[in-house]
Amino acid sequence: MAETTRLPAESERTEGWRTRAVARRSTRAWRVRGSAAVVAVLVLAVLLVPPFVQLDQQAVDLAAKLRPPSWEHPFGTDDVGRDLLLRCVYGLRVSLLVGVVAAVVATVVGTAVGALAGALGGWPDRVLMRLVDVFASVPHLLLGIFIVAMFRPGVWPVVVSVALTHWLSTARIVRAEVLSLRSRPYVDAAISGGASRYRVAVRHLLPGVLPQAGLAAVLMVPHAVWHESALSFLGLGLPTHQASLGTLVQTARGSLLAGDWWPTLFPGLCTVVATLAIAGLAGAWRERLNPRRRSELML
Repeated sequence: MAETTRLPAESERTEGWRTRAVARRSTRAWRVRGSAAVVAVLVLAVLLVPPFVQLDQQAVDLAAKLRPPSWEHPFGTDDVGRDLLLRCVYGLRVSLLVGVVAAVVATVVGTAVGALAGALGGWPDRVLMRLVDVFASVPHLLLGIFIVAMFRPGVWPVVVSVALTHWLSTARIVRAEVLSLRSRPYVDAAISGGASRYRVAVRHLLPGVLPQAGLAAVLMVPHAVWHESALSFLGLGLPTHQASLGTLVQTARGSLLAGDWWPTLFPGLCTVVATLAIAGLAGAWRERLNPRRRSELML
């Protein structure tokens, strides 16, 4: 009697797991498709639109200043009559360019430091990791402000600022991956066969960490965009005459205090949508690289 009552309960529990697994996979698939669609639209916008409207979005029309959203100007106009939709697209292009370049530079630096620390071991590992701890002890935004304050406002000071404050997590991830790869049998076989440290690092360790480094670079792009926006909002990033998502919000503060909400709302929405879409695709990539996480989604 006990077994006859227990078997239906186990069957129902298994069926419930399968139903929840199907629901999770469906939700994840729609989230990935939505993120991919948004990223595709953003890429097309920043590649195709700005070359044709770069001159138009700099045109000043004081008779049309601070017009609310309409069919003619879907995002409205700014305080000098420029179309906000075109300026948001061009600003998104600049912010993504800064974010991608800064993420690539930070990933290269972090990968080099982490790979050296994990491959060499011993005192070089301890010295490099203490260097990482020193940089990590300073808040990113504070260190970024200190770096950009030493230069004139521009693209490259922001890129250097973001790169020097965002390589730490990549270094730790790459070091952990290298330490894991060093214990693999094929690495021991290569060392026993007389392969040098350089050959082992280049032929066996570095290819194993490249997927994790690429994922770290993609995950870093949203952080870099937010970092650039924060520095530009504080007046320390890009110059105010150069459109970026941060400078658009920074120059619209006066309009917001006067009751004109659209010059602040739409650049902020562009920042949120772009970063969430990139983060969504990066999350899907991370689940593909992590077999344990992928198996949890199947349960």
